[in-house]
Amino acid sequence: MWMKPRVLLVVLLSFLYLLCSASPISQGQEPAGEKKFQSGGVSSSTAKTAASPAEDSKYVGSDTCKTCHEDLYNSWAKTPHWKTTLDKKAGPSHQGCEGCHGPGAEHVAGGGDKTKIFVFAKASAKEVDARCLTCHAGAHPNFERSEHGHAKVSCIDCHSPHAFKSEANLLKVSQPQLCYSCHTDVKPAFAQPFHHKVDEGLLTCSDCHDPHGTFKGKQLKTTADQNAICTKCHAETAGPFVFEHPVVKAEGCIACHSPHGSPNPRLLNVSNLNTLCLGCHSATNLKAFPNAVSEQGGPVHNQAAQYTPCTNCHSQIHGSNATYNFFR
Repeated sequence: MWMKPRVLLVVLLSFLYLLCSASPISQGQEPAGEKKFQSGGVSSSTAKTAASPAEDSKYVGSDTCKTCHEDLYNSWAKTPHWKTTLDKKAGPSHQGCEGCHGPGAEHVAGGGDKTKIFVFAKASAKEVDARCLTCHAGAHPNFERSEHGHAKVSCIDCHSPHAFKSEANLLKVSQPQLCYSCHTDVKPAFAQPFHHKVDEGLLTCSDCHDPHGTFKGKQLKTTADQNAICTKCHAETAGPFVFEHPVVKAEGCIACHSPHGSPNPRLLNVSNLNTLCLGCHSATNLKAFPNAVSEQGGPVHNQAAQYTPCTNCHSQIHGSNATYNFFR
């Protein structure tokens, strides 16, 4: 049998009143499951405040470090780290020398015991990188999966917060000498008759490569439109073109050019231009790709060395907006 609406309303209101009266919140109590953690009769928020002075006591401040390490302190005071580690809002764990080396109270109490503080020179590459990336992860998010990261090249192999030789990025040695110290196979290329002007100081290795890692091979940088890094300077080759040279899209610039240096003009991979073109545009390729003659091969000429170079006619070799065969 159904209750009348008025009776039903009275029953519901009575039930709600009894429920609220029994609630611990109405009695000024903390609800179950939300009671603050008690430790010795002190709430968690109070305990945290009470523990802060004890935690802070592990830090002695940079002035204390300076009494023994004045030379390191003075060089550090000239770096960007000096400004960033003086932020009083960050707390002692992110200030001064201890912002990188950790709390120094036990180190001082032990008379300079090096086991009581983080010493970068004695730590593994992984430990060093992890400590540096606590601040620099935003700028170098790909470092751990970079080629340098996989090779266990640590931050301090290239950078020195104290004994730096180049103020730019606190490098231990200026570029390109720093890069040459490991990449000895690349150094001779820049002594070739035709080369990018790295040794002359007009370019640096990091203009093309990001030592902290990218999603490209060889840690190459990319341009804003994701084209090859070469087009950042050689913009006339970037396109887009109505008729594109397929090799540029498929293999990129290094299909024809040696990026560091070459004995040939325009950094070409081979001395004879026709020989370079014949690597793709030969009679053999015409037979292999009969339906792509106009794009892949074109008409077969006598391309012996004594004849006219291909680019005398096919001058728009990177791409053309006029003809499929890259004529003028």
